[in-house]
Amino acid sequence: QVQLVESGGGLVQPGGSLRLSCTASGFSFSFYAMGWYRQAPGKERDLVASISGGGSTNYADSVKGRFTISRDNAKNTVYLQMNSLKPEDTAVYYCSAQWTRTSPYWGQGTQVTVSS
Repeated sequence: QVQLVESGGGLVQPGGSLRLSCTASGFSFSFYAMGWYRQAPGKERDLVASISGGGSTNYADSVKGRFTISRDNAKNTVYLQMNSLKPEDTAVYYCSAQWTRTSPYWGQGTQVTVSS
């Protein structure tokens, strides 16, 4: 059974930091591209950052320079370090895993709220 479990969300003040974690099981983690997506109320789910099995990364323009995606294949875990958080970063953040040219797996999401 494929499982992606996110953790690390919560309430943080503007300018603060959070680190999200996603621990995977049930598949060959190192061969999958991993991603973080987010969805705000009434909005579509959008890509925040992704990382390939080989470690190449890409980021949404809105988070570039503030967020860092990384992976630890030995721990089957992908991380999203979020710095300089803004209220507009408030969303449910979802972890994804995708084998090339297949439909992705999704976690259940973790809420990130940036507010004073």
